[in-house]
Amino acid sequence: MRFGCHVSIRNGYSGAAKHVLSLGGRAYQYFPKNPRSLSVKDFNLGDAKSCKAFCAENNLLSIAHTPYPTSLTPSENKKQLTIESLRNDLEIADACGSVGVVVHFGSPVPGEDLLASYQLMIHTLNAVLSDWDSDCLILLENLAGRPGSMGTTFEELVQVRNLCEQPEKIGFCLDTCHAFASGLWTGENWSELEEKGTELGYFQHLKAVHLNNSRYASGEGKDRHANIFHKGRITEEQFDQLITSPLLKDVLFVLETPSEYGISHGEEIKELYKKWG
Repeated sequence: MRFGCHVSIRNGYSGAAKHVLSLGGRAYQYFPKNPRSLSVKDFNLGDAKSCKAFCAENNLLSIAHTPYPTSLTPSENKKQLTIESLRNDLEIADACGSVGVVVHFGSPVPGEDLLASYQLMIHTLNAVLSDWDSDCLILLENLAGRPGSMGTTFEELVQVRNLCEQPEKIGFCLDTCHAFASGLWTGENWSELEEKGTELGYFQHLKAVHLNNSRYASGEGKDRHANIFHKGRITEEQFDQLITSPLLKDVLFVLETPSEYGISHGEEIKELYKKWG
C-alpha cells in the first residue's frame, strides 16, 4: 500500500519528499507553486531533478495539485492564463517525477447550460495538452456537490476524458469525501461502484485517491474533511471495502485531513499502515 499526505514545498521539492518519508509515507501530494494564484513559476529545475532522484531511490510516488483558483471552465479573461498555469504545473510535476497533476472537474458556467460548460472543459484540456508529450498526466478530480451537481458522477468524468483529443494524457483522482458528500459513494454501495466504474473505464485510469473522511452525511453536498479514524461519518468498515479493493491496488492514497483535532499526518499514516499496510 502507498499511504501518504499533502506536504508543503517551503523547503523545496526535494524537501517535501524527504519530509513525507520522515513521516513514514510512501506517497505524497504538493502544490507546485503558490496555491492561491494563477501564475507561471520560474522553478528551480535542479531542485526538481533532485526530488525525482530522491523519490526513485526511496520508492516514493507523488502527485501535484493545481492552485485553488484553477478552473477548467475559466471566464473569458482568464482562459489563456489558466492554460499557461496548467502547463506550468505539468512541467514542474514532470520534472519532479510525479504521476500527474490533480485538477478539479469544471463548474457550471454562469448563464450557460451544462453542455456549454462541458464543452469549455474539453476545450481547455485540449489546449493544455495539445503538444504535451511527457508521461505526467492531468488527473480529473470528482466534486462534492449535492447529487446531480456537475462533476459528481463517473459518467461525466469518463465522458469528458473520452471526448478530449488526447485522452491517454488524462487520468482520474478519486476524493472519498467528495464522493461521499455527493452521494456517489454512500458507504454501502462500493461493490456497485466497482462494477459501474469498471464498465465505464474509470478504474482503469484511476491513479490516486484523496483519502478523506467526511464530517457530514452522504448526499449532503458538504465538502468538510474529517480524519480517517476520528469524527468522520465514513466508518472503518466502509473504508476497508475501498482501500482493499483489487481495483485500487496500484493507486496512491494521499491524506488531506484536518489538523485541528490534534491528529498529525504522521500519526494517521502510522495508523493506516497498522490497519491496512
